[in-house]
Amino acid sequence: MAIPRVTIQTGDFDLGAEVAALRAGDGGVGAVASFIGTVRDRSDGAQVSRMELEHYPGMTERSIEAMIDQAFGRFSILGARVIHRVGPLDIGDQIVLVVVSSAHRGQAFQACEFLMDYLKTQAPFWKKETTPDGARWVDARVADDRALERWGIAAGNA
Repeated sequence: MAIPRVTIQTGDFDLGAEVAALRAGDGGVGAVASFIGTVRDRSDGAQVSRMELEHYPGMTERSIEAMIDQAFGRFSILGARVIHRVGPLDIGDQIVLVVVSSAHRGQAFQACEFLMDYLKTQAPFWKKETTPDGARWVDARVADDRALERWGIAAGNA
């Protein structure tokens, strides 16, 4: 049974198990690149005690699937997996996992970075941080839009 390419969940994930599942049965895999994003204790100079992520079920998964389709079209990759958590998260919690397999490391690294840049700007998630001054919704950042532009995609969110 094939593992899903996209999972949105409240629970944590296990990097080792996800990499093993992505590589299983594919003797052509010569490289696996991964990225894990975690909750920081600071954001834009403010102390953060908690984060909460919301999404549109169904729409979010379709959006990320389309991102993965683009990665397959741009890079020579064999597999890709994205897990994104939603709900309340504490400092140090894992938020997002992107894992890409390829025959060669360069393509795996590039596709992983492409997917993360795309996730930061285009995936329909809403992030709220809790600070000493109260809760605040986080806006898109210009730096994230610039990162996506290097792939020839105009984000225009920030």
